[in-house]
Amino acid sequence: MKLFPKKNKTEYDSLLGDIEKTKIALDSAYSNFENVSDPDLIDCYIYELNAMQKRYKFLLRQVKEIDKNQSDVEGLVDFPWRHKKHM
Repeated sequence: MKLFPKKNKTEYDSLLGDIEKTKIALDSAYSNFENVSDPDLIDCYIYELNAMQKRYKFLLRQVKEIDKNQSDVEGLVDFPWRHKKHM
């Protein structure tokens, strides 16, 4: 039994790759945020973090749209910012 038609499988794999890239970008933004003291750079990384979090949520919604039969995509692809310690 095929779970995804070929087109959706390719799109699904692409989305998962984008999710991984977004996780890396989030980690980088958190690291940069934690290591700056200039107020302008702090603002910059806050905006970057918000943008990456929104992108991450968007990509998860896209994965869910492709795979409506999967019960818990969020459980499989964790939100990385939920585990970060905030100052």
